[in-house]
Amino acid sequence: MKLRSLAAVAALSVSMFAGAALADGRIAAALESPVAAKTKVVAGGAVFVCDGAECVSTAAPSRALTAVACKALAKEVGRVAAFGGETRSLDADELQRCNAAAKTASLAAK
Repeated sequence: MKLRSLAAVAALSVSMFAGAALADGRIAAALESPVAAKTKVVAGGAVFVCDGAECVSTAAPSRALTAVACKALAKEVGRVAAFGGETRSLDADELQRCNAAAKTASLAAK
């Protein structure tokens, strides 16, 4: 009986921790140049829908709120002016890293 209780508590703890670590949230990116057509991009484990000068992921994992994820997005749609979510936004240094390998504006508009 004690073993079952311990197993149940352990399972509950693991599921609560995993739920917090994988909590989904909204991330938005403002682009320096608008995309030519509505586009879906996967970056940092999140699906971003880009339309005009904005890309939004409505259910992004916490790992998607990083300069690395921003960089993956920028490679597909061009330079990013702002990137953030409910808990934080990238600072100027992180945005600079994000844009280091950004697609050029002429390619983004194709």
